[in-house]
Amino acid sequence: MAERKSARPDAIVLAAGAGIRFGGGKLLAAWKGRPLIALALDAAFAAPVRSVTVAVRALDDSVAEIARRHAEASGRSGDLRLAVVAEAAEGQAASLRAAIAALPADSAAALVLLGDMPRIPEGVGEALVAAWRRGALACAPSFEGRRGHPVLFDQALFAGLLALSGDVGARRLLDALGQRLVLVPVADDGVLFDVDRVEDLNPR
Repeated sequence: MAERKSARPDAIVLAAGAGIRFGGGKLLAAWKGRPLIALALDAAFAAPVRSVTVAVRALDDSVAEIARRHAEASGRSGDLRLAVVAEAAEGQAASLRAAIAALPADSAAALVLLGDMPRIPEGVGEALVAAWRRGALACAPSFEGRRGHPVLFDQALFAGLLALSGDVGARRLLDALGQRLVLVPVADDGVLFDVDRVEDLNPR
């Protein structure tokens, strides 16, 4: 595990969902005056990662442009990758497959964030990367015993992520890991909160 001590994972932001329950256009909706996707990008670029890959729907120029502007404002335009999800209608698994396939060939791990989670607490990315550097195969934050997001996957799990199908994401893969999945307790329920419907946009 010595090589992990200085390694930096790559981040993935899943932003290719249709937002059907929201009525469409969810990631462009305003949260505290900013597009929802911008908050997920904040968390991704704040984490100790080497690059950020954003999975977007084909022809979804709006989300892609927000990602480009965000990377430029952060001085990290060269660290941004866009992965177009040709099979986005399949669900979250298609986004994961496209994003994992778009990572640099030497990627050591992937920190996966969801584009509709605007309240990821500061420092969660650092805590997960630290757990991975200590040897975790996968790690996720937990609030009062409930597993949340983002989730960090070691590259040893990439093959399993590339084999996913359907709209359940990596839940089954994580459940199968048992004690090899390290949960990092946090004091903020933002790791559980996502926006599904318009009414969810009213922040506490």
